[in-house]
Amino acid sequence: MKFAQYVQYDAVGLAGLLRNKEVSAVELAQAALSRMDEVNPRLNAVVRDRREAALAEAAAISAPSAERPFAGVPYLLKDISQALAGEPLTSGSALLQGNVARRDSNYVARLRAGGLIPLGHTNTPEFGLKNITEPALYGPARNPWNPEYSPGGSSGGAAAAIASGIVPAAGASDGGGSIRIPASFTGLFGLKPTRGRTPVGPGIGRQWQGASIDFALSRTVRDSAALLDLLQIVQPEAAFQTPLYPGVYAQDMLAPHPRPLRIAFTTASPVGTPVGEDAVQAVLKTVRWLESQGHEVEEKLSPVNGVRLMENYYTMNAGEVSAMFISLERMLGRDIRPEEVDIITWVFAEAGKNVSAAEFVHSLNEWDVAAAQMAELSARYDLYVTPASALPAPRVGELTHTPEQAAPWMRVSELSAGEQRQMLYDIFERSLTYTPFTQLANLTGQPATSLPLHLTEDGLPLGVQMIAAKGREDLLLRIAAQLEQSDLWVGMQGNPMLG
Repeated sequence: MKFAQYVQYDAVGLAGLLRNKEVSAVELAQAALSRMDEVNPRLNAVVRDRREAALAEAAAISAPSAERPFAGVPYLLKDISQALAGEPLTSGSALLQGNVARRDSNYVARLRAGGLIPLGHTNTPEFGLKNITEPALYGPARNPWNPEYSPGGSSGGAAAAIASGIVPAAGASDGGGSIRIPASFTGLFGLKPTRGRTPVGPGIGRQWQGASIDFALSRTVRDSAALLDLLQIVQPEAAFQTPLYPGVYAQDMLAPHPRPLRIAFTTASPVGTPVGEDAVQAVLKTVRWLESQGHEVEEKLSPVNGVRLMENYYTMNAGEVSAMFISLERMLGRDIRPEEVDIITWVFAEAGKNVSAAEFVHSLNEWDVAAAQMAELSARYDLYVTPASALPAPRVGELTHTPEQAAPWMRVSELSAGEQRQMLYDIFERSLTYTPFTQLANLTGQPATSLPLHLTEDGLPLGVQMIAAKGREDLLLRIAAQLEQSDLWVGMQGNPMLG
C-alpha cells in the first residue's frame, strides 16, 4: 500500500478496508513502518519499534468484527504507563533503561483485544512531567509542521507520529494537558475523558491522584469516539469509576443537538499570564461560529483561582514524584543520585519530602472545591470554551533549561518547604505561560477536548479547548464532529509533511 493511499484513511477507515478485504493487515503494518523509517530520523517521534513482532501479529490476525473493531490497524503506544509484555518501558528516563514489562497494562490489553497492533513506543519527557518532549535519554521530538518547533508534551512523540502520517491514532495520556497540548501544537483532535472513564488498573488506579488518564490522540473525531467506545470500562477495583455511556459514541456524535447549547467562554489566562492574539482570535471565531449555529454564548471568567490551582497541582506532582522515588530506590536497591535524572524530576522529589500528609490532603480537598465550582458552572452552561494553549508551539530547546539556569536548583534540599514550592512555581512559569488552560479539567475530573481550529501566519496550528460536565464526552464529540465539517477545521490542511 502506497503512503499516498494509506494516509487518506483514519483508523476507522483502515478497519473498513480490512473488513472488505481491500488490504491486508501486513500491508498496513508495512506502510506504517515504511513511513516511520522515512520520517522518524528527522522527527524522533518513535523511540522503539517492534517490527518483526508486529508483522507476525498482522499476518496472524483475522478481519475486524464487532468484538474486534480495529483488528489489523497499526497503532503506537506511549513510553510511559502503556506497558507491553516483554518490551522495555522507560518513561523517558535513563533510570529505567533496563525495565522490561512483565505484562500488558490494562489499557494495552484492551487495545489488543480490540485488534490494534502495537508497532512500538513513542517519545515522552522523563516521567511525563513537562509540556514539551525533550528527554535527555532520547533527545527532542519534533513537530511535523515545522521540525524547528516542539510537538508539545508529554504525548509529544505520539502527536508527531500521527501528524506525520505514521499512524492515524496513537496512545497518549493526560495529567495536566498532555493530550490536549500536543493536539493544539500539531493540528490533531485531543480528548481527555472523564476521570474513571478509562481506568488502567488493577492496582494503579490513582494515577496522579486521578488527575492523569490514559487515552489517545487522533486525526479525526470519529477515531477518538470509536476508541472511547472500545476503552470505556467500569473496573470494580478502580479508585475512580464513571458509569458506562449507554449509547455508542461513534454513532451518537452524528446526532443533532436536541436544543441550542448554553456556552460560556474566556480568553483570559487563569494565572494572569499573557495570551497571544492567535489564541484569542481562535476562540472568538469559534464563538462566532457557535452563535451562527443558534447556540447561546456568554463571556465568563473561570470561577476557580488559577494560581492556587497550580500550587495544588505542583504539590501533587511533588508528592507523587517523591513517592515514585521510594519505589524506584527499593527496586534498584540503592539511592537515586541527582545526576541520574532531569533536574526538574529531582526538584519535585526533594520538595515532595517536605509535603506533610496534612498538606497533601488539604491540597486534594481544594481540588474538590474547584470541582464544585466547575459543577456549578456546568449547571448553567453546557460547554466552557478557552484556548487550548495560550501560544503556538515553542521552538525546540526554548523551554529546556540550560546548565546555568539549573545550577541554583541543585540547592533545593537546603530550602524550606515554602521556598521549595516557590522554586517549583518559578521553574515552570515559562512553560505555564504557553499552557495555562488545561490543568483545570485534570483536577476537576471533567472531560475536555482540543480542536484544531486555527493556523497562525507562520503556519503553525493552534487548538481551542472545550470542557463539559463530567460524563458528557458525547456532547464534546458531537460539537467536535460538527466543527470538523466546518471551514474552521484546520486538521492536517497545510501540514507540509502530508502535503
